[in-house]
Amino acid sequence: MKSMYTKQDILQQLEAMGAPRNSVVLMHSSLRLIGQVEGGAQALLDTLVEYFTAEGGLFCVPTHTWRNLIHDKEITLDVRDPATSLGAFSDLAASDPRAIRSENPTHSVVIFGDRARAEEMIRDEIHVTSGTAPNSFYGRLCEQGGYVLLVGVAHNRNTYLHSVSEMLGMPNRLSAEPKTATVKRANGELVKCEIRPHHTDYIVDISMRFPKYETAFRYHGAITDGFIGNAPTQLCSARIMKDTVALILERCEGADPLADEKALLPKWYC
Repeated sequence: MKSMYTKQDILQQLEAMGAPRNSVVLMHSSLRLIGQVEGGAQALLDTLVEYFTAEGGLFCVPTHTWRNLIHDKEITLDVRDPATSLGAFSDLAASDPRAIRSENPTHSVVIFGDRARAEEMIRDEIHVTSGTAPNSFYGRLCEQGGYVLLVGVAHNRNTYLHSVSEMLGMPNRLSAEPKTATVKRANGELVKCEIRPHHTDYIVDISMRFPKYETAFRYHGAITDGFIGNAPTQLCSARIMKDTVALILERCEGADPLADEKALLPKWYC
């Protein structure tokens, strides 16, 4: 551990992890666990953008606003408002003029890199029927063979796994009835849309049990470990994570693998 990390330190850590420069990478992070970076959060963001877009890749940061839907705010997403439900780094990324932001009413992202490729990743996001629908950015992350980068956080912050549940048709993952959301577009236009929030009958937040999947992900080689600053970091293959959950569902004989807090049975994924 170091008291201060430089740009070069961060670049070397990414290279040591084998992090791709030509793929699509979605990062969830804890600034506190990363520690001090020379130049602060802005320098960290600049370094990550430089690295992940160097060879045509896209660097993506979640800028979710789902709390606005929960609290019935008049505007669920204002594309030009950098305030998010996720904290300082997401707010910083949302305010960066280099980024393009999706119009997903509850689970928007900002994307740095090739603009045409970025626009394709977030095409028609305003029309999704859930925040992580298969036809949203999160489904395309899998189609593109992208990665989720967990920096100082566990899989309970891995929003992509909500999309995996939807792609695989898992029951009891979305509310029965939609809620009305309002998106304020960059040109000021207000658009109302219907969206089904994440909901599971037996737990307030099903993502709290996503860490149960980690052992299975590791068994199938989905995770590469490393560090960014002082933060333990997992570089996770979106496709392998989806395929692993699919295998678990195939073998669990109709049970919900996240129905309780017990570890997954090895026979479900080995």
